[in-house]
Amino acid sequence: MQRRDLLRLSLALGGTSLLARSPLAFADALIGKKPTTPAKLRAGEFPKDFLWGAATAAYQVEGAWNEDGRGESIWDRFAHTPGKIKNNDNGDVACDSYHRYREDIALARHIGAKTHRFSIAWPRVQPGGRGAANAKGLDYYKRVTDALLDAGIRPFPTLYHWDLPQPLEDAGGWPRRDTAERFADYAKIVIDALGDRIRQWAIFNEPKTFTHCGYWQGNHAPGRTDPLAFLRATHTVNLAQGMAFRAIKAINPKLEVGGVFDPQPAYPATRGEADLLAAQRWHKFANLWFLDPALKGRYPDGVLPADRQAELLGWKDGDENLMRAPLEFLGLNYYSSWLVADAPQGNGVPGLDTNAEWARYYAPHHQTDNGWDIYPKGFYDILVDIAEHTGHLPIEITESGAAYNTAPGADGHVHDNARIAWLRAHLLELSRAIRDGVPVRAYHHWSLLDNFEWADGYTQRFGLVHVDFKTQRRTPKDSAAWFARLIAKNVVPATASTVAAENGRLLSAD
Repeated sequence: MQRRDLLRLSLALGGTSLLARSPLAFADALIGKKPTTPAKLRAGEFPKDFLWGAATAAYQVEGAWNEDGRGESIWDRFAHTPGKIKNNDNGDVACDSYHRYREDIALARHIGAKTHRFSIAWPRVQPGGRGAANAKGLDYYKRVTDALLDAGIRPFPTLYHWDLPQPLEDAGGWPRRDTAERFADYAKIVIDALGDRIRQWAIFNEPKTFTHCGYWQGNHAPGRTDPLAFLRATHTVNLAQGMAFRAIKAINPKLEVGGVFDPQPAYPATRGEADLLAAQRWHKFANLWFLDPALKGRYPDGVLPADRQAELLGWKDGDENLMRAPLEFLGLNYYSSWLVADAPQGNGVPGLDTNAEWARYYAPHHQTDNGWDIYPKGFYDILVDIAEHTGHLPIEITESGAAYNTAPGADGHVHDNARIAWLRAHLLELSRAIRDGVPVRAYHHWSLLDNFEWADGYTQRFGLVHVDFKTQRRTPKDSAAWFARLIAKNVVPATASTVAAENGRLLSAD
């Protein structure tokens, strides 16, 4: 990133200060405190203590896939298998953030971020998934954490963002119960090393997605298509969630521990009773399957056949206690919504009998560049639903954003007005949910950088910052300046088009 790019973002920020106190003190103040909703909060406004930031994930940005003792992950193996990723891309280099993390943190700081979500790569910390820690891997995350703190930004890590060490997959992967114990051991290593620097911890990112796509649909690592293995993987992950929660609390009970989930509203495809019941089944399976075991010690009723559930999951006596994890906050990711129809022919999961489609509701001109439906009201609907279901636990939006593949124009800038419009519409719904009592305390845009987007490789761009993957040059987009002004004002700007024009002038300033 060039010095002039930092100046442009500084202009967009308008000189607003960052945290008035240290990030650790700020993080401590969040623990045990539910966000307050000012009675006179207007449409598009956010509470004065609201946290704004962006998100990244280890495999998607770090690169350095075989440096400093890092082991092979399932995504290394999957991405190196011909035909699995678009254009046969891989994350070997990605955004090279392993070497450029200071530059990326400077970008977050100049946007005005008060919080930064990132993930810790299990194979970088524990190359084989068991045994001693890799000191160089832990040192890297200490450097990242310290750099964030020095920048006045709260470090907000997720322990697992899909990169299982390949030796554990070779031994059976998430369908094997022993993987839960291995994960709890890994969590202990990380907390021992970083628990003095970081106050809030998320355990898993989107357990629904990495189990569904990795073991049932096969379009993500490790690429298996075995419904029984998939169901057992969901149970192992729930066991691991409970075990890791207790492992973290045993080291420091004052740390605040939660999880990141990706619930999406499930709307019936028709008004018929069969589709309505199918949508209810899918909601329980897709949205509550990893919440209820943690908070209630049981799975939602009416999904798997009651007389076969224990067999299908590999349930053992006492698992209801092992799964319990009284999460202290919820991280929620939102992108789009589900349209669900009854599927009496089945879908491979006994008793589920649903056909759930993501991005099939509206015409193509109401979709993002990767074909996901644009339905801002779904953001409001799922926030209200999950808040009520979980007893209004504090919520952080840990990911939300859109793929728009706008390239730099003739002037060298990225005028991504479509992303600004997407953000504005969704943040208005977020503001409405907060005004209606949903306790949301933070929003992290996905993503800070264009990055490796899993099976889509480098074909889809979600970032506030454009990355030239050949040169690694970072170019803040118009949306970065728009987001910086949003943070500075703490209110959604009146119109996307007007602000986009203003940002074009700001980003052209020398």
